[in-house]
Amino acid sequence: MAVETRGVLFEYGLSIPPLALVFNFNPQEISRSRTVTVKTGNAPGSRGGYDFLSPLETSRVAQGVEMNAESFSIDILLDATDALNDGEAIAKTFGVQPQIDTLRSMAEPKSQGPGGVKVLSSLGLSGTRAFEKQETASVLVFAWGMQLLPVFLTGVTQKESMHLPNLMPYRAQMGLTMQVIESANPFFLADKVRQTVGAALNLVSGFQTG
Repeated sequence: MAVETRGVLFEYGLSIPPLALVFNFNPQEISRSRTVTVKTGNAPGSRGGYDFLSPLETSRVAQGVEMNAESFSIDILLDATDALNDGEAIAKTFGVQPQIDTLRSMAEPKSQGPGGVKVLSSLGLSGTRAFEKQETASVLVFAWGMQLLPVFLTGVTQKESMHLPNLMPYRAQMGLTMQVIESANPFFLADKVRQTVGAALNLVSGFQTG
């Protein structure tokens, strides 16, 4: 049985228009991925790491490590059926197209517009020629349950399944791929603290049940 939870994806910054989307998704189907490259060198007589005898020597087993940013993907369903049944004007005319447009805008590059706010580069409101634009990606925050992560939206796939008479979609399956922004920002640091506490709680729980 599918268990749905509410997720929120919003842009962290000053932009025109402000970008935010609230949606339901199944957290059991979220896919998270992290890869780590360990540099072990080519010392004679050792494969996959250097020699060690005690815990104090484990720091020299590898010559270094390179950790890639975590990425994850989710599928969400945008459905305006309830809004249509309630007679909402926007849904009756546009279906879920506004939500789709929000996701597409989150994935597109931004440039600095009047007053320092960010606008879609494709609108051409930055006042500079195309080859002079300073384009940036939207910094987004993905929140669900007790988790709050800063991300870039790196991929959006769209499959429309139901349409209004004007061919605007009122039901669409969206696939979102995100990359976590792993830097000294308040969201990521808070998540690392939560992760550290979680690991400690797991150790305590292990001793209590052992």
